[in-house]
This record gives sequence, C-alpha cells and structure tokens, in this order.
Amino acid sequence: MEKWKTVSISKEIDLKIFKAQWIKRENPQSLLQSEFIVLNSPNWVNVIPITSDDKVVMIKQYRHGTDEITLEVPGGLVDDGEDPADASVRECVEETGYFSSERPIYLGVNRPNPAFLNNYCFSFLWRDVEKRFNPKFDSNEEIEVVLFDLDEVYNKIERGEINHSMVLNAFFFLKLFLK
Repeated sequence: MEKWKTVSISKEIDLKIFKAQWIKRENPQSLLQSEFIVLNSPNWVNVIPITSDDKVVMIKQYRHGTDEITLEVPGGLVDDGEDPADASVRECVEETGYFSSERPIYLGVNRPNPAFLNNYCFSFLWRDVEKRFNPKFDSNEEIEVVLFDLDEVYNKIERGEINHSMVLNAFFFLKLFLK
C-alpha cells in the first residue's frame, strides 16, 4: 500500500469550526486523479469526570447536526498551544462547574473521521471532581448536568441512549484502562 500523491491543494475556506480545502490526489496504482474535501480542525478533547462517590458527571445538550438532545461527557476544542489535559479541565469546569486538584489521566486518542477530518480527539479520566464553580456556557450552549453510576452509563450505551461516537470512544478507553 502506498500513500497517494498530492497534486494540488486549494486555498482554505473558513467555516468557523473547520477550514475546508479541496485536495487533488493521485492514486499510485491507477494514476487516476480525484479531488477530496478535507476539513482542517483543531484537536478535540473529552473528559470523563468521576466524583469521589463514583458518580460520572455527564451533560445533556442540544446538537444541531442531529436536531437531538444528546447525553455526553464534557469536551470541546483544544486552543492553539494548549495542552490537551489542560483543555479537558477547562471544558469540564466551563460546562459543569466540577473541578478536582487531581491531574486528568490520559486514556487514549483517536482520529474522529480520517476520511475527511485531519484532527485528533484526546480522552481523559478526571477523578475526585466536585462541584466548585458555576458553569460558564458559550453563547450558543445550554447544558444540563446529570450524574450516573458507571454501570448505568454502560447500560445507557447498550440501550443506544448514548450514541455520540467520541463519547463512546472515551468509555471504550476507560473500559480498557480499568481492566
């Protein structure tokens, strides 16, 4: 298997949360050239915050892409130059108000969709969190904080009530970490 040769790259189109580019590539076997859209995105993080009494801090929020309310863990974009672990702390505090003096534990990293996205999503576990602050939502966020036992989270995954792929990845990484 060989990488495809990049023939040309268009100027980026700024789409607020992504920058899109058309990239023309050549198949090394057939020499056929085709154009592909690539979304350049900052890296993402998510964090599984767990209280000292073993409750998982989760959030419910409306998602425009699916026009649904989803059940997720806190997460978001990593700012330029920001350490992903620090970004996970910032996102958790902003979205839930929960904080811990413990450092988040790295669980794993994945490529959200390498077919057209070029970024990573880093997942963390943050233990012994407690409600210390008022959440600070972005102007387009409305979030409800909910707490569950870890077993109930896995039951919700099995029932399809949690279906956000990055959240599923985080709990997959957690399962591997805890075994």
